Amino acid sequence: MMLQSTMFEQQKIDLSSAPWTMHEFFAGSGLVAYGLKGMFAPVWANDISEQKATVYKANFGDNHFELDDIKNIRGYELPCAHLSWASFPCQDLSLAGSLGGIHASRSGLVWEWLRVLDEMEQRPKILLLENVVGLLSTSKGNNYRILHTALVERGYDCGAIVLNASYFVPQSRPRVFILAVEHGCQIPDELVGDGPCWLHTKTAIELGRSLPQWIWWKTGKPPRRDKTLKDIVEDTAPFDKDNVLRLVPERHQTKLNDHSAVYATGYRRTRHGEQQLELRFDGIAGCLRTPEGGSSKQYLVVKKDGMTHARLLTVREAARLMGAPDSFILPGSYNDGYKAMGDAVAMPVAQFIGERFLIKIAEAVYDD
Repeated sequence: MMLQSTMFEQQKIDLSSAPWTMHEFFAGSGLVAYGLKGMFAPVWANDISEQKATVYKANFGDNHFELDDIKNIRGYELPCAHLSWASFPCQDLSLAGSLGGIHASRSGLVWEWLRVLDEMEQRPKILLLENVVGLLSTSKGNNYRILHTALVERGYDCGAIVLNASYFVPQSRPRVFILAVEHGCQIPDELVGDGPCWLHTKTAIELGRSLPQWIWWKTGKPPRRDKTLKDIVEDTAPFDKDNVLRLVPERHQTKLNDHSAVYATGYRRTRHGEQQLELRFDGIAGCLRTPEGGSSKQYLVVKKDGMTHARLLTVREAARLMGAPDSFILPGSYNDGYKAMGDAVAMPVAQFIGERFLIKIAEAVYDD
């Protein structure tokens, strides 16, 4: 037992060696902290979910993690940091959710984050908020406008970019990232354009052209991704869900028949009162979700050697789709691991934003 405990401790990932520091709100399983490793050391992290906290602590330890409701957090009690990262809840902004909006009970927790900022003696000069693309489009853009205005009123200039995890991993996962910098701080010219670029969707462009103190963030595209869905599959996992193949709709069955070999993923959806397993054949998985309800679990369908089989994605496959290495520890049940990944920020996306934007901004903003 002692040997097992020692081995477990040895597997902790050291995040402390970095030139800059950060607070991580709604930290989840810690893939943001992992992505920013060597750039921003978390001096404080928080989440309310015990399941996610278990994953975070198993990988990074618990010396800076606080398991609690953000409503109980007081800004004047937190250590100073250069960056505040907040991946606030998306349920009320997701097109698949309730669309309750920026003031609803879950997504509205962003106001608690702002309250904590207001309570700090010295706020970070750099902020980053992450959420689903519905933040920009729902309520005709008003959800974002309200949040943008709140940041500007607190003395920040900011702009929103949209980055899909599919640039890095075989998963379609577009997300909005709001980068905010204290007004008056010098931002490297290479990071600011005079108009939209590949990082801006139509809705982001419309918002940017109408809002004050908007920053047109820019950077070059990442290198072409070299992995497909096939590359993340655990070949030894048993296929035990062949019964769902009867739910494949005719148009998707035709596509399946056209392939001699294929790796596809699918979700169960209700169409015209009937359950269907809708597949995608482009070599990438659909966006991972949390595991509440059968329709939110993603299936893997593999056709090869004249046979077609189906099963759920494994937790390790979900982790690979989020860019987590196989050494990343995922304790608990299937649902625990799937939730920890389905609610996270893809690790290489956080790394890309850190390398392309955050570290360069920090070097300029805190240069004095």
